[in-house]
Amino acid sequence: MADPSRLTATEAARAIRAGALRPEALMEACLARIAEREPRLRAFTYLDPDAARRAAASAAAGPLHGLPVAVKDVLDTADMPTEYGSPIYAGHRPRADAAVVALAKRAGGVAIGKTVTTEFATRKPGPTVNPHDHAHTPGGSSSGSAAAIADFCVPLAFGSQTAGSVIRPAAFCGIVGFKPTYATLPIAGMKIMSESLDTIGVLARTVADCALLLSAMTGRDLGDPDAKPDRPPRVGVCRTYAWPQAETATMALLDDVAAGAARAGATVVERDLPDDFTALAEAQPAVMNGESALSLAWELTVHPDEVSDLLRPRLLDAAVAGPEVLERGRATFRRLQALFPSVMGDLDVLLTPSAPGEAPEGLG
Repeated sequence: MADPSRLTATEAARAIRAGALRPEALMEACLARIAEREPRLRAFTYLDPDAARRAAASAAAGPLHGLPVAVKDVLDTADMPTEYGSPIYAGHRPRADAAVVALAKRAGGVAIGKTVTTEFATRKPGPTVNPHDHAHTPGGSSSGSAAAIADFCVPLAFGSQTAGSVIRPAAFCGIVGFKPTYATLPIAGMKIMSESLDTIGVLARTVADCALLLSAMTGRDLGDPDAKPDRPPRVGVCRTYAWPQAETATMALLDDVAAGAARAGATVVERDLPDDFTALAEAQPAVMNGESALSLAWELTVHPDEVSDLLRPRLLDAAVAGPEVLERGRATFRRLQALFPSVMGDLDVLLTPSAPGEAPEGLG
């Protein structure tokens, strides 16, 4: 067999079920790849190869049997440090796994290690570089998870998203990021920043891999993402109010994707957001920063000097702004969530860019 680290999660799962690949061999291949790439990639905050080997040898039977899963370091792990990307939590050892980690293990997955996150999954970057060009960012905040997937270090990884933190690094690293519907995955055991926005997602190299991990944890039947649908999908091309921020290449690529979908048989239509949705540009940061200021009340009170200069002023400003600003933002969310089904109408997919353009130079 070719290098097992190059297998997608679905390919590896099939090989393990068929007896053509042992979980221990898959784990060894991933650990070898990490040893080769990690000195420059810097995707992991914690890795215990011997513990990972033991876990692979004793992995539970299930749909994820023996598949290594990287865990973003905002998710608690009982057998590994969890530091949330902050010096305040250096060496912190939770008592229990986050719910999604426990569910993945129950389904046979193996937590291979913890991956780099930006500080509290917000703005200050960690050391991870883009695997395709080390001079560029992998994107945040799920930077280590995305880079590890793209560089064939691991087939599956957890991310989290408050404001693009799954979708952005997936785009910058050229992989698949799936931010599911809010509360599809339980957020128990996650370092919460914004209860209105925080969502746990998954990263992998194919859509089918993301479906495999999500269905294994939730029991949801997500079908076969590789199967041909019984009718052509209806795709809406949406140039949102943020469209002027897109780079010229991104604008051209969106047109290329829409044209490719049409050639493949999809019905492709233009679908604009109503003007009401421009209110999200103000409401989103008001909610994110306002709720984060509340969530980090202990850190801001007891360890203010260890909250970064990138984050602390935003939270203090949000605290000064008061609850009225936060509630207006939440009200905007409720209003536009109720309006969104009418925007979709009979569409199956709404197609928009994942980021303004390619991964920018530098890590900031």
